[in-house]
Amino acid sequence: MTHMPQTILITGSTDGIGLETAKMLAPMGHHLLLHGRNRAKLEKAEQTLAARPGNGRVESYAADLSRLDEVEALAKAVAETHPKLDVLINNAGVYNAPVPITDDGLDVRFAVNTIAPYLLTQRLLPLLDRSGRVVNLSSAAQSPVDPDALAGKTRLSTGAAYAQSKLALTMWSREMAEYLADGGPAIIAVNPGSMLGSKMVQQAFGVAGGDIRIGGDILCKAALDDSFAAASGQYFDNDKGVFAPPHPDALDSRKSQEVVRVIERILAEKKS
Repeated sequence: MTHMPQTILITGSTDGIGLETAKMLAPMGHHLLLHGRNRAKLEKAEQTLAARPGNGRVESYAADLSRLDEVEALAKAVAETHPKLDVLINNAGVYNAPVPITDDGLDVRFAVNTIAPYLLTQRLLPLLDRSGRVVNLSSAAQSPVDPDALAGKTRLSTGAAYAQSKLALTMWSREMAEYLADGGPAIIAVNPGSMLGSKMVQQAFGVAGGDIRIGGDILCKAALDDSFAAASGQYFDNDKGVFAPPHPDALDSRKSQEVVRVIERILAEKKS
């Protein structure tokens, strides 16, 4: 593990695997940028981490990642304070939502799990150099992406939207990694482990789930360990504990490029 203090942004770090990862990274002296949607929970997480002697600096940013304008604002706020970012962990995710359609007319799973991390990564790329890392939280649940569903034109069931959003994330991770090649940060998709005891697993499946530290541990490794430094474009399956092939669609560059094109079109339409 690298022990030089790094500046690390973790989205969705007010609970679950995100908070667990922050709790593991803070005592190593890293400078943590926490993100959450709920300001009260964000303040609580920041206070918990800042209160422990020996922990690195902690700051927090509030943004609703289901709103593309708030994703833009988050990127801007981080860039205004930090000329350099070492690691971006796109951890925030949603499974169930009381309102499944966002203000932009998108399925909230695609908005938060696929499009927001794409936009945030693109905007923060100038801060991430070749030694930097982008860790994207994928899932064992991956199913073929319907481009119309990604674009908000077709409605899906909760489980289908979630599984497609996670494959879409895995697809653009590989595409962006190949496009940037050696010129950009390593971009790695990680399945942190199935059925870990996060709030999301409890909501989705009604079970307590496994030890959440399993997820935190692999995210710390993906962020800092040398074994991930040259793994750009790869998929790490923590259920198996190895780099493994993702869903075959993520290895199909034609399908992956189409996913990227749909995301780019959504972002362009949002601007106009």
